[in-house]
Amino acid sequence: MATAIQKNSMKPLSNGNSLIVHHDVQNIQNITDLTTYSDVDQCKQEYANVPQCLDNNYTSTERVEPAEAEAEPEIDIVINNVVSSFSVRCHLNLREIALSGMNVEYRREHGMIMMKLRRPYTTATIWSSGKVTCTGATSEDQAKIAARRFARCLQKLGFNVRFNNYRVVNVLGTCSMPFGIKINSFSERHKEAQYEPELHPGVTYKLTSPKATLKIFSTGSVTVTAPSVADVQAAIEYIFPLVYEYRKERTAEEISILHASKRRRLAAGVAIDVYNDTVKEEEVDGEAECETEDTW
Repeated sequence: MATAIQKNSMKPLSNGNSLIVHHDVQNIQNITDLTTYSDVDQCKQEYANVPQCLDNNYTSTERVEPAEAEAEPEIDIVINNVVSSFSVRCHLNLREIALSGMNVEYRREHGMIMMKLRRPYTTATIWSSGKVTCTGATSEDQAKIAARRFARCLQKLGFNVRFNNYRVVNVLGTCSMPFGIKINSFSERHKEAQYEPELHPGVTYKLTSPKATLKIFSTGSVTVTAPSVADVQAAIEYIFPLVYEYRKERTAEEISILHASKRRRLAAGVAIDVYNDTVKEEEVDGEAECETEDTW
């Protein structure tokens, strides 16, 4: 069977549906050597509907590029400090703890003892009444692990310790918006915002649901204080559309300040992902040991 060659001397290609593409078949006038079709008119009639089929097929299979959706900015929330408290339900002899305990500092004028752990890196404030406050953790799981380890340390010193009334008191989180903020216009528009540039460079914005206090700065940095990590995240999600209306381009000085702050956080090793704040410490059970000179 002979094959009709196009004007560009290239053989026709299949379009994937076993249909041969012949763009110039209807213009063929001088075909004399066709073994299958003896009549040129019959050939032209056979391929009369080819262009229409090709056009319909091309239209139905034409790829339509989707419009590029505007990428939503990703905001990383950094938990800097989780404050927790608990009670051991017994009287504590602070002088005995200062003499026998490890990594402690006795502040007699304040009537308390400061005890530190390295893993997780936290500090406990201990009063003689048995109340203990832990600071320095970067997640709620770390805070509870540290509290149990402090209780275990006190128990090993001979006190009748009972781990009781544990709760997370406060969580401090920070984030950086991908833009600067016109805090003057923002504070004028929202009555909940308090801005006193003579006293503080940021805007104080208080929320009732979720209960949180935010400090908003012109560089785009936002500091959140809330009772839990979930409330910190909810507060950021609430404030983002409000400050987005007053966004502005950052200056070179503001960008340098943000980079320096980020380097300090990375050097301190406090940057974590709050969406996956799992602690890589082993699960603390009843037999967890207190740190000694060797482990410290």
